[in-house]
Amino acid sequence: MDYASIPTPASCYADFCLIPIGTNTVSVAEEIAQVQRVLKASGLKYTMHSAGTTVEGNWEEVMTVIGKAHSAVHEKGVVRVQSSMRVGSRTDKKQTAEDKVKRVEDLLGADTK
Repeated sequence: MDYASIPTPASCYADFCLIPIGTNTVSVAEEIAQVQRVLKASGLKYTMHSAGTTVEGNWEEVMTVIGKAHSAVHEKGVVRVQSSMRVGSRTDKKQTAEDKVKRVEDLLGADTK
């Protein structure tokens, strides 16, 4: 098999938690706000939550914007940035992160009927 010719998936979602290490304060709100500015400027769909952010789009754009988020935090003077990430893709249908949540909420709503 020619591994160099394997394509990346057409689209994906990545749930990532970016952690600035070695800041002068225990709060990282300023750095996370900078990450959110980078995501907004990308034009990709994203949702911030209490423990990270989910970003959706084509594989290259998603991975690029996460890299840019790292660079933006480095530019604020943070010399070390660590991210944990879960990435999902599927080929059978288009499904957004919002669709996934709505599906579970619909099932929960049926419990009360």
